[in-house]
Amino acid sequence: MIAVQALRKSFGEVLAVRGVSFDAADGRITGLLGPNGAGKSTTLRMLYTVLRPDAGDAFVDGVSVVTAPLEVRRSIGVLSHSAGVYPHLTARENILYFGELHGLDRSVRERRADELIELLEMQDFATRRAKGYSQGQRLKTALARALVHEPRNVLLDEPTNGLDVMAVRNLRGLLRKLRERGHCIVFSSHVMQEVAALCDEIVVIARGEVVASGTLEALRARTGQEGLEDAFVSLIGSDAGLE
Repeated sequence: MIAVQALRKSFGEVLAVRGVSFDAADGRITGLLGPNGAGKSTTLRMLYTVLRPDAGDAFVDGVSVVTAPLEVRRSIGVLSHSAGVYPHLTARENILYFGELHGLDRSVRERRADELIELLEMQDFATRRAKGYSQGQRLKTALARALVHEPRNVLLDEPTNGLDVMAVRNLRGLLRKLRERGHCIVFSSHVMQEVAALCDEIVVIARGEVVASGTLEALRARTGQEGLEDAFVSLIGSDAGLE
């Protein structure tokens, strides 16, 4: 479980995140929805300890990202917006290498690589060098690396950027499998369709602030709108910008 409490972050004179708070439960998918520049990625980067908050805190399974970032990293798997894979390693070698970085014994690394290759249906390319992979194959490899240490919490920053329709469908299936296994999943997006299709809870962020949160049905009821896009525009205001 992830509990976010009044996170704030500035870059010079720009206040990117203005007191963001929300909870993300185990066995559920929580989406951070907002236009580009709303503060979604900055919030996630504080959660996975790349950025230190100026104020506030967040707790991953009860552990503070501010006071115990190394411990937090052991319990999270991260798929960042710019995640790449080592092109001269195979998918399996990429997974094993990250398992070694996490301090896993060789037998455990081997077992986890086998499990993830099966879970993510990577058998056709697992022993081929990553150079020349499709975007979907790179995504699966990067996700497998993020999961090698069996984290309970998974953070994804706009994971469908650049993917074709079939790769997006495959990713949705993978995230649903992780949810069924009890993982806490948080991802950011500005794409209405993927949020509506996947999320149990939606946190709407605009101008660095949470303007609403709840289920899709709750947001529709709050705004009196049928579709998520219309509800979203009603919540953030038409001048906030959609991209």
